[in-house]
Amino acid sequence: MFPTDPDVLVIGAGCAGIAAARELAARGRRCIVLEGGPRVGGRAFTDATGLGLPFDHGASWLHEANDNPLTPIARTLGVELTDHDAIRDRRLFAFGRFATAAERRSFADAEDAFWTAIDAAAHDGAPDRPAAEAAPRKGVWDAAVAHWEGAQICAAELSLMSLHDFAATALEGPNLVTPGGIGGLVARLATGLPVRLGARVDRLRWGARGVTAEGTFGAVTARSAIVTVSTGVLAADAIAFDPPLPVPTREAIHALPLGLLTKIGFRADHPAAPDLPAFAVVRRAASAEEDRPMSWVSRLFGQPSLIAFCGGARAWEIAGDAAAAAEAARQEAAMVYGSRAAAALARPVVTRWAEDPLFRGAYSHARPGGQGARRELARPLADGRLCFAGEACHPRFAATVAGAWLSGVEAARSVP
Repeated sequence: MFPTDPDVLVIGAGCAGIAAARELAARGRRCIVLEGGPRVGGRAFTDATGLGLPFDHGASWLHEANDNPLTPIARTLGVELTDHDAIRDRRLFAFGRFATAAERRSFADAEDAFWTAIDAAAHDGAPDRPAAEAAPRKGVWDAAVAHWEGAQICAAELSLMSLHDFAATALEGPNLVTPGGIGGLVARLATGLPVRLGARVDRLRWGARGVTAEGTFGAVTARSAIVTVSTGVLAADAIAFDPPLPVPTREAIHALPLGLLTKIGFRADHPAAPDLPAFAVVRRAASAEEDRPMSWVSRLFGQPSLIAFCGGARAWEIAGDAAAAAEAARQEAAMVYGSRAAAALARPVVTRWAEDPLFRGAYSHARPGGQGARRELARPLADGRLCFAGEACHPRFAATVAGAWLSGVEAARSVP
């Protein structure tokens, strides 16, 4: 299964690493995928044990599905895909109650106004700046929309994000879900690949003559390497590069930090649990800029689940403390659904992306002024002997499995 003299080392068996390995195999290139953890999939991970049903800890949707490279692949495999946008029941909690139809329309208008302002500012010819500076501020829903579009969707507040990158990576629908989870789909795509688990790379020697990866597994040499670990891992110097990476590459890594989105998944099969329909999405409107509510997705495919999404600064504050995260989510549930319904939720599963040393966060955003960092990080080094890939490298589908997949394919095509 493992070539003794590989052409390429792929470091990391997440979506980008899997895509790179598949592309290399299609080109007749021998590779070994070195994965530091006990499983494949990276930040696409579906767990069926904690809740007793499929629960995506990370990637949950195939975004912009009509242009997503994984959509036709999934369909070829016979994977059931459902357009969440077409069937989701959208609910808004505001002013201590669920919003009226007129209020929901007003909120939708505020969302449209938000994106109109963002797009106009991103194309006004002015230098890059924080996305928050372009967001509307005076409307009744503006704080809620800014929190939703920033912390809850992008895993970081708008004040931390490049306006130009934020506008360039905004995605449209359709957004597809699958009963087996996006992580389950990605794991399937690793079948038959030469993946070595528990092989964390501590040092990578690279140059014009080739590469050598070193770790507790020993050392493996090849002509080229594709590194697909997160920018959180790279920024922490968890892999020592010898010689050090060029300054532009290092600057790009630090310009693309990981935000954090924590999910708190509850079983909700008690009769007193919140009475929500399948595929409902519930947002609590922020009452002010300092208010940082969670949002909820309920009963995917009719399963007895209720999943809280906590993003940005609030997620970092409770990182490493699963009990605090669970209690915060239960308090949010009590606020929206009532204390009796919140108490009926079973013990939850809390995702742990922040404290996992193989990830150190959820997905990337560009700092203000870092709008070119994605292309810089994806630029091959040493005539392709060293390439980087992953969601952070893609200038359009950043923060998604699509971006990871496309960047992995591109890196595989760049190695000599």
